[in-house]
Amino acid sequence: MTKEELARIVIDRLKKEYPDADCTLDYDQAWKLLVSVRLAAQCTDARVNVVVEKLYEKYPDVDALSEADVADIEAIVRPCGLGKSKARDISACMKILKEQYGGRVPEDFEALLALPGVGRKSANLIMGDVFGKPAIVTDTHCIRLTNRIGLVDGIKDPKKVEMALWKIIPPEEGNSFCHRLVYHGREVCTARTAPFCGRCCVADVCRKTGI
Repeated sequence: MTKEELARIVIDRLKKEYPDADCTLDYDQAWKLLVSVRLAAQCTDARVNVVVEKLYEKYPDVDALSEADVADIEAIVRPCGLGKSKARDISACMKILKEQYGGRVPEDFEALLALPGVGRKSANLIMGDVFGKPAIVTDTHCIRLTNRIGLVDGIKDPKKVEMALWKIIPPEEGNSFCHRLVYHGREVCTARTAPFCGRCCVADVCRKTGI
């Protein structure tokens, strides 16, 4: 079986298993996703969703957040960890959005990468979820599962995993596929316990269990 054939099987199985899989960060505007994805580094999405409620209550738009004192932002986002660097990046990012993009998030991958605290994972998430563009989000779940299943071969570097997946995942499937990997990684193909292979929908084709 080629990796392209394996990818198609895994995509179809996960689609049936998690038909409604979506981003687990709460947001209703693009700039809020930008903030949340920065806060989510080394923090759970569930905690981020709680913390940002207070942040947006005090700073309801890009202008307000861009003018906020970094120390005040840090005081709110500290429960997400790495408070100083995250607050600094959020403040700088909002200032750029206000001054260069009229308060809007740029619809360009390279422009997103140029924003403080935005890496490839974050930029891909925004391109896929906000703008509906082809995207592959190589978070820890994606890296772990694609290696276990056999879609990539012992690659741990996020960018290298992303590049390998671009070759075998249809562009229109990438974003949703990565969301489904998150759900599957949390519920079945877990990291901190032994994976629950007995109830895995791709166990028969997985390199770890099926071959």
